[in-house]
Amino acid sequence: MIVGTSFKLVPTIENFHKQLLSMFKQLNWVERKFNFDLPAGQAGFPVEIFPSILERFRGTPARLEETTKNLPEKILTFKPEDKWSIKEHAGHLIDLEELGEKRLDDFLNRKEILSAADISNKKTHEADYNKKNINELLKEFRSAREHAVGRLEKLTKEQVAIVSIHPRLNQKMRVIDWVYFMSEHDDHHLTKIREIINNLKS
Repeated sequence: MIVGTSFKLVPTIENFHKQLLSMFKQLNWVERKFNFDLPAGQAGFPVEIFPSILERFRGTPARLEETTKNLPEKILTFKPEDKWSIKEHAGHLIDLEELGEKRLDDFLNRKEILSAADISNKKTHEADYNKKNINELLKEFRSAREHAVGRLEKLTKEQVAIVSIHPRLNQKMRVIDWVYFMSEHDDHHLTKIREIINNLKS
Protein backbone atom coordinates (compact mmCIF):
# COMPACT_ATOMS: atom_id res chain seq x y z
CA MET A 1 0.00 0.00 0.00
CA ILE A 2 1.25 3.50 -0.80
CA VAL A 3 1.22 5.49 2.45
CA GLY A 4 -1.27 8.35 2.59
CA THR A 5 -3.31 7.24 -0.43
CA SER A 6 -6.17 4.89 -1.21
CA PHE A 7 -4.17 3.24 -3.98
CA LYS A 8 -2.10 0.07 -4.21
CA LEU A 9 -0.04 -1.24 -7.06
CA VAL A 10 -1.36 -4.37 -8.69
CA PRO A 11 1.26 -7.07 -7.92
CA THR A 12 1.55 -8.51 -11.40
CA ILE A 13 0.97 -7.43 -14.99
CA GLU A 14 -1.21 -10.53 -15.38
CA ASN A 15 -3.60 -9.37 -12.66
CA PHE A 16 -3.75 -5.92 -14.22
CA HIS A 17 -4.60 -7.45 -17.60
CA LYS A 18 -7.42 -9.51 -16.06
CA GLN A 19 -8.93 -6.42 -14.49
CA LEU A 20 -8.80 -4.56 -17.80
CA LEU A 21 -10.58 -7.40 -19.56
CA SER A 22 -13.44 -7.21 -17.06
CA MET A 23 -14.17 -3.64 -18.17
CA PHE A 24 -15.20 -2.13 -21.48
CA LYS A 25 -12.32 -2.53 -23.88
CA GLN A 26 -11.61 0.86 -25.41
CA LEU A 27 -10.97 0.95 -29.13
CA ASN A 28 -7.52 1.99 -30.26
CA TRP A 29 -7.60 5.56 -31.45
CA VAL A 30 -6.62 4.66 -35.02
CA GLU A 31 -9.56 2.24 -35.14
CA ARG A 32 -12.08 5.01 -34.50
CA LYS A 33 -14.27 5.98 -37.44
CA PHE A 34 -15.78 9.42 -37.97
CA ASN A 35 -18.50 10.53 -40.34
CA PHE A 36 -19.15 14.24 -40.69
CA ASP A 37 -21.60 13.92 -43.58
CA LEU A 38 -25.31 14.56 -43.23
CA PRO A 39 -28.16 14.18 -45.76
CA ALA A 40 -28.78 16.91 -48.33
CA GLY A 41 -25.07 17.54 -48.67
CA GLN A 42 -24.68 19.30 -45.35
CA ALA A 43 -21.37 18.40 -43.72
CA GLY A 44 -21.04 17.75 -40.00
CA PHE A 45 -22.41 19.94 -37.22
CA PRO A 46 -24.19 23.25 -37.82
CA VAL A 47 -21.58 25.98 -37.41
CA GLU A 48 -23.82 27.68 -34.84
CA ILE A 49 -22.80 25.13 -32.20
CA PHE A 50 -19.08 25.85 -32.63
CA PRO A 51 -18.92 27.73 -29.27
CA SER A 52 -20.20 24.62 -27.47
CA ILE A 53 -17.68 22.34 -29.15
CA LEU A 54 -14.91 24.85 -28.45
CA GLU A 55 -15.93 24.97 -24.79
CA ARG A 56 -15.40 21.22 -24.50
CA PHE A 57 -12.00 21.58 -26.17
CA ARG A 58 -11.13 24.45 -23.81
CA GLY A 59 -11.95 22.37 -20.75
CA THR A 60 -9.51 19.50 -21.26
CA PRO A 61 -6.65 20.99 -19.19
CA ALA A 62 -8.97 21.45 -16.19
CA ARG A 63 -10.23 17.88 -16.45
CA LEU A 64 -6.70 16.54 -16.78
CA GLU A 65 -5.62 18.52 -13.73
CA GLU A 66 -8.59 17.27 -11.70
CA THR A 67 -8.01 13.66 -12.72
CA THR A 68 -4.32 13.67 -11.80
CA LYS A 69 -4.61 15.78 -8.64
CA ASN A 70 -2.77 14.36 -5.60
CA LEU A 71 -1.73 11.16 -7.35
CA PRO A 72 1.53 9.68 -6.04
CA GLU A 73 4.51 9.33 -8.32
CA LYS A 74 4.20 5.53 -8.44
CA ILE A 75 0.71 5.89 -9.90
CA LEU A 76 1.70 8.65 -12.33
CA THR A 77 4.58 6.60 -13.75
CA PHE A 78 3.02 3.12 -13.69
CA LYS A 79 3.05 1.55 -17.19
CA PRO A 80 0.26 -1.05 -17.55
CA GLU A 81 1.55 -3.89 -19.72
CA ASP A 82 4.44 -1.57 -20.62
CA LYS A 83 2.05 0.87 -22.32
CA TRP A 84 1.93 4.60 -21.62
CA SER A 85 1.77 5.87 -18.08
CA ILE A 86 -0.43 8.75 -16.92
CA LYS A 87 2.47 11.16 -17.40
CA GLU A 88 3.06 9.84 -20.90
CA HIS A 89 -0.58 10.27 -21.85
CA ALA A 90 -0.38 13.86 -20.61
CA GLY A 91 2.86 14.39 -22.51
CA HIS A 92 1.30 13.01 -25.68
CA LEU A 93 -1.45 15.62 -25.46
CA ILE A 94 1.25 18.28 -25.22
CA ASP A 95 3.06 16.84 -28.23
CA LEU A 96 -0.04 17.03 -30.41
CA GLU A 97 -0.71 20.70 -29.69
CA GLU A 98 2.03 21.60 -32.17
CA LEU A 99 0.31 19.53 -34.85
CA GLY A 100 -2.97 21.19 -33.95
CA GLU A 101 -1.49 24.63 -34.56
CA LYS A 102 -0.11 23.47 -37.92
CA ARG A 103 -3.46 22.06 -38.95
CA LEU A 104 -5.24 25.27 -38.03
CA ASP A 105 -2.77 27.10 -40.25
CA ASP A 106 -3.52 24.56 -42.99
CA PHE A 107 -7.23 25.31 -42.77
CA LEU A 108 -6.75 29.07 -42.79
CA ASN A 109 -4.35 28.81 -45.74
CA ARG A 110 -6.96 26.72 -47.60
CA LYS A 111 -4.65 23.72 -47.99
CA GLU A 112 -6.32 20.74 -49.57
CA ILE A 113 -4.83 18.19 -47.15
CA LEU A 114 -4.00 18.72 -43.49
CA SER A 115 -0.51 18.08 -42.12
CA ALA A 116 0.00 14.42 -41.30
CA ALA A 117 0.49 13.11 -37.78
CA ASP A 118 3.37 10.82 -36.86
CA ILE A 119 1.42 7.60 -36.29
CA SER A 120 4.45 6.04 -34.57
CA ASN A 121 4.27 8.74 -31.85
CA LYS A 122 8.06 8.88 -31.86
CA LYS A 123 8.15 12.22 -30.04
CA THR A 124 6.15 10.90 -27.10
CA HIS A 125 8.11 7.65 -26.86
CA GLU A 126 11.44 9.51 -26.80
CA ALA A 127 10.47 12.35 -24.43
CA ASP A 128 10.95 10.36 -21.19
CA TYR A 129 7.93 12.04 -19.64
CA ASN A 130 8.03 9.81 -16.56
CA LYS A 131 11.07 11.76 -15.37
CA LYS A 132 9.26 15.09 -15.64
CA ASN A 133 7.23 16.85 -12.97
CA ILE A 134 3.48 16.37 -13.45
CA ASN A 135 2.74 19.97 -12.49
CA GLU A 136 5.09 21.22 -15.18
CA LEU A 137 3.42 18.95 -17.74
CA LEU A 138 -0.01 20.22 -16.74
CA LYS A 139 1.17 23.82 -16.93
CA GLU A 140 2.69 23.29 -20.37
CA PHE A 141 -0.45 21.63 -21.69
CA ARG A 142 -2.72 24.36 -20.33
CA SER A 143 -0.56 27.07 -21.89
CA ALA A 144 -0.51 25.37 -25.29
CA ARG A 145 -4.24 24.67 -25.27
CA GLU A 146 -5.09 28.24 -24.21
CA HIS A 147 -3.07 29.51 -27.16
CA ALA A 148 -4.98 27.29 -29.58
CA VAL A 149 -8.34 28.23 -28.08
CA GLY A 150 -7.41 31.90 -28.30
CA ARG A 151 -6.93 31.51 -32.04
CA LEU A 152 -10.06 29.43 -32.55
CA GLU A 153 -12.42 31.76 -30.70
CA LYS A 154 -11.48 34.58 -33.08
CA LEU A 155 -12.65 32.69 -36.17
CA THR A 156 -15.63 33.83 -38.21
CA LYS A 157 -18.52 31.57 -39.20
CA GLU A 158 -17.02 31.40 -42.67
CA GLN A 159 -13.64 30.30 -41.33
CA VAL A 160 -15.20 27.66 -39.08
CA ALA A 161 -16.72 26.15 -42.23
CA ILE A 162 -13.43 25.90 -44.19
CA VAL A 163 -12.94 22.36 -45.50
CA SER A 164 -9.77 20.29 -45.78
CA ILE A 165 -8.98 16.58 -45.95
CA HIS A 166 -7.74 14.62 -42.95
CA PRO A 167 -4.82 12.55 -44.32
CA ARG A 168 -5.25 9.38 -42.25
CA LEU A 169 -9.04 9.29 -42.40
CA ASN A 170 -9.01 10.42 -46.04
CA GLN A 171 -12.14 12.35 -45.24
CA LYS A 172 -13.23 15.94 -45.64
CA MET A 173 -13.74 17.92 -42.45
CA ARG A 174 -14.34 21.52 -41.55
CA VAL A 175 -12.69 23.42 -38.72
CA ILE A 176 -15.70 22.72 -36.48
CA ASP A 177 -15.48 18.99 -37.23
CA TRP A 178 -11.75 19.01 -36.59
CA VAL A 179 -12.17 20.64 -33.16
CA TYR A 180 -14.73 17.97 -32.29
CA PHE A 181 -12.29 15.32 -33.55
CA MET A 182 -9.53 16.73 -31.31
CA SER A 183 -11.89 16.79 -28.33
CA GLU A 184 -12.63 13.12 -28.93
CA HIS A 185 -8.88 12.47 -28.97
CA ASP A 186 -8.53 14.32 -25.66
CA ASP A 187 -11.24 12.18 -24.11
CA HIS A 188 -9.65 9.01 -25.46
CA HIS A 189 -6.52 9.73 -23.43
CA LEU A 190 -8.40 10.98 -20.37
CA THR A 191 -10.26 7.67 -20.40
CA LYS A 192 -6.98 5.76 -20.62
CA ILE A 193 -5.75 7.71 -17.59
CA ARG A 194 -8.96 6.95 -15.73
CA GLU A 195 -8.58 3.23 -16.52
CA ILE A 196 -5.11 3.21 -14.98
CA ILE A 197 -6.34 4.94 -11.84
CA ASN A 198 -9.40 2.70 -11.46
CA ASN A 199 -7.30 -0.44 -11.84
CA LEU A 200 -4.86 0.66 -9.17
CA LYS A 201 -7.49 1.52 -6.56
CA SER A 202 -7.68 -0.69 -3.52
